[in-house]
Amino acid sequence: MEISGIISAIVIGLIIGALARLVLPGRQRIGILWTMAVGVVAALIGTAIAAGLGVGDTDGVDWIEWLIQIALAAAGVAALDRVKAHR
Repeated sequence: MEISGIISAIVIGLIIGALARLVLPGRQRIGILWTMAVGVVAALIGTAIAAGLGVGDTDGVDWIEWLIQIALAAAGVAALDRVKAHR
């Protein structure tokens, strides 16, 4: 992965984090910085999973890759919200 790929993964990760919060019902008790961090990590891991499945580089928009990333981010936001709730 080149530097431009990392930068684009960070930008996409910010969007992924925001979409993950929209997908989850209710209010999440985590800040926007945590949401962005979860989104960036989910974007990087989701890209690797999509590449492993062979769906990471298709013609047009990579919808399956986006769905994987959003699902990972939603799971991460929910898990982090649960951890914060118990404190």
